[in-house]
Amino acid sequence: MRRTTKFAAVLAAGILALSACGSDSDGDNGSASDDGSKAPTSDVKVGMAYDVGGRGDQSFNDSAAAGLDQAKEEGLIAESQESEAEDGEAETAREERLRTFADAGYDPIIAVGFAYAASVGKVSKEYPDVHFAIIDDSSLADSPNVASLVFAEEQGSFLVGAAAALKTETDHIGFVGGVETPLIQKFQAGYEAGAQAVNPDIKIDVKYLTQVPDFSGFADPAKGKTAAQGMYDNGADVVYHAAGGSGGGVFEAASEAKAWAIGVDSDQYNTADPSVKDVILTSMLKNVNVAVYNYLKQVSGGDFPTGVTTYDLKVDGVGYSTSGGFVDDITDQLDDYKQQIIDGEITVPDKPAK
Repeated sequence: MRRTTKFAAVLAAGILALSACGSDSDGDNGSASDDGSKAPTSDVKVGMAYDVGGRGDQSFNDSAAAGLDQAKEEGLIAESQESEAEDGEAETAREERLRTFADAGYDPIIAVGFAYAASVGKVSKEYPDVHFAIIDDSSLADSPNVASLVFAEEQGSFLVGAAAALKTETDHIGFVGGVETPLIQKFQAGYEAGAQAVNPDIKIDVKYLTQVPDFSGFADPAKGKTAAQGMYDNGADVVYHAAGGSGGGVFEAASEAKAWAIGVDSDQYNTADPSVKDVILTSMLKNVNVAVYNYLKQVSGGDFPTGVTTYDLKVDGVGYSTSGGFVDDITDQLDDYKQQIIDGEITVPDKPAK
């Protein structure tokens, strides 16, 4: 509870500071603030609860943060407050984080990651007049004040799996998952299906860093590096990670092995340490920023969505990156697979075959 108490104190102090400075939502619509962003055109106050790794993980959480930042820059929200989960924290800490936002008047509250499902389910019932959004979970689809923002990760992963199979010189590739959950298995399933669409006989190594309830696999670069090193040492020359902050270790291993790695969620060629960017073949783009921004745009207009919204290839909710130019020679093939998926000619599995 130490973390929760600390957060509550910091949040309360921030609110006092904002009150002392006066509201930043006053002023002419469309005018610019000192930092170049537009003056707020609404009184929306957003609470953003990140998963482990938080803002700065160069992956999933950062993508959500980018959507929040865009909404702020465009004046769609008046203010925001952020907090992040810690490795191994109790479920009560997640619940209290959400309650602290709600008690402080933040509405909506966005929970970044499926690990918040139980706490959002509980706290949203306690605060029926507060609106919540959760990313990567659809179990609360029937809740009257919860929006579920989910993605077809298997579709984007299919495309980078095809890229791996087209680029490998050893017909041997790998997959590193942060935590073995149904969500991360969607990445694995799509990756394997895409690779096998190119080469049915390709060898694919799979390694998960931790098992539920240990979610540290999303924030342990050392474990990510060790897992990837083992694959490269055994002959793999392309490894795809769906491991959050642990992916930095996968990139380090790829650099040392002079092999390829594939990023996830964000275009990691542009976000990873410059020393490893030249080994990032492509990234599976999961546009969490788009989902967060679109949700906040609706909220700023007075509409609070509920139910499930799925971001797939049809709406560019997922995809693959081309930064670095390393897949320029195969984009026609990848785009053909993409169109076949959109047209329904290819159905991508969301569970591994074995």
